[in-house]
Amino acid sequence: MKTFTSLITIVFAALIVAPSFAQSPAPALATSPARATGALTAPVGQPNPQEMMKQMVEMGKLNENHKLLSTMDGNWTYNIKMWMNPDPNVKPQESKGTANRKSVMGGRYVVMDVTGKMQMPDQNGKMQDMQFKGMGVEGYDNVKQKFVSSWIDNMGTGIQFSDGTYDPATKTLTYTSEMEMMPGMKTPVREVLKMTDKDHMLLEWYETRGGQEKKTMEIAYTRAGKK
Repeated sequence: MKTFTSLITIVFAALIVAPSFAQSPAPALATSPARATGALTAPVGQPNPQEMMKQMVEMGKLNENHKLLSTMDGNWTYNIKMWMNPDPNVKPQESKGTANRKSVMGGRYVVMDVTGKMQMPDQNGKMQDMQFKGMGVEGYDNVKQKFVSSWIDNMGTGIQFSDGTYDPATKTLTYTSEMEMMPGMKTPVREVLKMTDKDHMLLEWYETRGGQEKKTMEIAYTRAGKK
């Protein structure tokens, strides 16, 4: 939608520029090459609409970063550990689930659907099994030159946005974001996703609370049918 809107804006700008020049009186002694060929021009200090269109097309092309994300397409199973208790001696909660990743929009984005179960406290603090559903959208933004991601699930009503980088030496994606679970309570988050091999991935989730960063979640993914 952003790209489509930007494209409309550029075309609209081109339509405005063209008539304004057509209404201007031609120089008495010479005609510019651009006017002679009918090419669109722009006032001094403003970008040329034709050049902007060209750049838009380039920004919409796929590259190795998009292909990298597509290598993780497919069906996965996962084991998750969550350290919800600040006491390091308390064992993490563990659960399992499935995840499906598929490329969309011609390979520009990857959509991940997650299903699982986890134990969560109810209103009275009693632990109970709850069905978990989540969905993420990942991509590489050619304009920002960063990996970008969004996440929603059935445990809240917000949308989490993050961006990050890739280290080819360690085959690791690192995302940073900010989580606001309660009004005014913002928690910095760092996600580290290591692609161990084509059939295994490991996600480590870190939260910074009270000035200290701690790992609060770990998810080990295995491609379905593999060990």
